[in-house]
Amino acid sequence: MTTDDDNDLWATVDRLRAWLDDNNARPPQEALLLRMLKLSEEVGEVSQAVIGAVGQNPRKGVSHSWGDVESELCDVVVTALVALGTLTPDPRGTLRAHVAAVAERSLGPSSRSSPCGD
Repeated sequence: MTTDDDNDLWATVDRLRAWLDDNNARPPQEALLLRMLKLSEEVGEVSQAVIGAVGQNPRKGVSHSWGDVESELCDVVVTALVALGTLTPDPRGTLRAHVAAVAERSLGPSSRSSPCGD
């Protein structure tokens, strides 16, 4: 079952991807590769926020909150969904199938309920 929240999420991801496409001056293949690389940048920002939240850098001390970590993780998710939508015409179906496969592999065959909504 697909919820309105699911539809809103995917509609927003589609709008963000279209906005990026509209403002892209690079050839399509290069834009695709750069969109994939953007994920590494976002993951690095998660790492930076965690280090800041625990005060691991003595020069900076506690420079981030766990709320900052949550925000950076959300940026990773949004970036990944936009990248997935750039790569495949059916990002929702691709994600649904992949999560189902991971759940079955990790939790066993009884986990076949739809993890991402239908």
